[in-house]
Amino acid sequence: MAPDGSSKIERTEVDRVVIRFAGDSGDGMQLTGERFTSASAFFGNDLSTLPDFPAEIRAPAGTLPGVSAFQIHFSDHDILTPGDQPGVLVAMNPAALKANLKDLISGGLLILNSDAFERKNLDKAGYATDPLEDGSLDSYQVYKIPMTKMTIEAVKDFDVNKKEAERSKNMFALGVICWMYSRPLESTIAWLEKKFAKKPNIAQANIACLKAGHAFGETAELVAFEVKPAVLAPGRYRRVTGNQALAFGLIAASVQSKLPLFLGSYPITPASDILHELSRHKNFGVRTVQAEDEIAAVTMAIGASFGGHLGVTTTSGPGLDLKSEAIGLALQLELPLVVVNIQRGGPSTGLPTKTEQSDLMHAMYGRHGESPLPIVAAYSPPSCFWAAIEAARLAIKYMTPVILLSDGYLANGAEPWRIPSVEKLPDISTRFASQPNVGDDFWPYLRDDDTLARPWAIPGTAGLQHRIGGLEHADGTGNISYDPDNHHYMTLLRQAKVKAIEEDIDPLEFDADEGAKVLVLGWGSTYGAIGAACRRLRLRGKKIARAHLKHLNPFPKNTEQVLRRFDTIVIPEMNMGQLSKLIRSEFMIDSISINKMKGLPFRAGELEEHLLELV
Repeated sequence: MAPDGSSKIERTEVDRVVIRFAGDSGDGMQLTGERFTSASAFFGNDLSTLPDFPAEIRAPAGTLPGVSAFQIHFSDHDILTPGDQPGVLVAMNPAALKANLKDLISGGLLILNSDAFERKNLDKAGYATDPLEDGSLDSYQVYKIPMTKMTIEAVKDFDVNKKEAERSKNMFALGVICWMYSRPLESTIAWLEKKFAKKPNIAQANIACLKAGHAFGETAELVAFEVKPAVLAPGRYRRVTGNQALAFGLIAASVQSKLPLFLGSYPITPASDILHELSRHKNFGVRTVQAEDEIAAVTMAIGASFGGHLGVTTTSGPGLDLKSEAIGLALQLELPLVVVNIQRGGPSTGLPTKTEQSDLMHAMYGRHGESPLPIVAAYSPPSCFWAAIEAARLAIKYMTPVILLSDGYLANGAEPWRIPSVEKLPDISTRFASQPNVGDDFWPYLRDDDTLARPWAIPGTAGLQHRIGGLEHADGTGNISYDPDNHHYMTLLRQAKVKAIEEDIDPLEFDADEGAKVLVLGWGSTYGAIGAACRRLRLRGKKIARAHLKHLNPFPKNTEQVLRRFDTIVIPEMNMGQLSKLIRSEFMIDSISINKMKGLPFRAGELEEHLLELV
């Protein structure tokens, strides 16, 4: 209430907020975070998200390994990361509190489901005493809310059982947070009605809980804030995850190239959502096959490319291991193929739901023989759209497999995406061979002078019978050849074809303060953290430069020229320094590596502290 007794709420205006929702993997925290994200996007904020969930389908309830969390950073201005530390933590049980409290800023808001703090749950989380009573939370602003009881009360008039009722408490928590940050409820209500259209009682129960949480926030007079809409570039926006954007980019490439899109895929975290998304778009001529294994998936895609489709296969690190031989076959056949690798921590099964830039060396060298391939890297969720188009463009134009690298952070994270106009999409011209090219004969490896690409002949085209296979072949004719000089020539030619792409990609851009001596070079998902860290350093009066690679093989033609402008090159990577090794190998330029292999992206503050020692 306002001081005069009216219903007008006094809200404190803030420019940005970082909220983390945490609970059991069955508490719906990912869904809660996604709905709050959608509400914030609808409201017009800039935002960035970081989902974090366990690899187990259902770890023991109430235990630390079973905690699932979702962090969102939303603001009234341009932001680059999901935030270093949350200012607000919503914890649905003791385990969620214990796993996440260390990250909450001092004095931050702590919103707890007090009903869950029973002795058995405290024991599972490893608490000797109840943190709600022992004073350990005195440095935070704590709101103890009996969410479970209030949820059951809110749905008592609906035909739902106790289990279904308790599962709705995430909507109660969402309602509380929506009230605190003046988020609209309409989009979530519409989503619930659509989601549970065949179970209207479940839909209405969840809506009742959402509204009850919202009403509780007002009647309990919780603190209230306002984050105004961001001033973004004019255009039409939507919230998009990296995997969604990548799927949309593949569809756009299919349309631009006038080739039907075929995806051969085997489900694997965190790449499976691309298969799920593409399977929804048969209206664009998309064909998806869930293969019996990774090898079958990639060979199906190669077969589709042989037949005149845009062949795509999606996977993560373990699947890339299995696909390596077939990718070598596609390279030998010289067929266009897009291999999407959503990286995660390894080796072996490793960290299925955690992020890492673990596969750059694998993409570069992970095939036997001399097998160079172009490598494209996405750097933000929206950039996945453009990376997919670029990978398809290079694959088709140069008749080669292309590896596209994303990672779990980009795949699952979400940001606003300004939907491009069709006129801004690149032309991806496709020409199939239609007649013999040497007298009455057709030579399958007679090359284009500029791209060194061979002609693409659809099987069954009259007069274009030809033979291709995995054995080494003579250039031009494609006849099997074991001639030593020919193999030497073909090895150099395959490398030259990748090298030729230097002339067809954008130069490396860099952003530098006048007099800066330190360049921070990144690739992939370190983009946001590097950008935010450099902003902070500049606010402290430090001079810094940054550049970000989108093409990793070949490097942009001016890469060495840019690097040699600076005294010190710093390369942050979520690995042990793979790009640093490639830069040293290619240009004989040393760099300082900042490495992190924790399954989590860099925080801007981490990089800021490292870079302060160098600038």
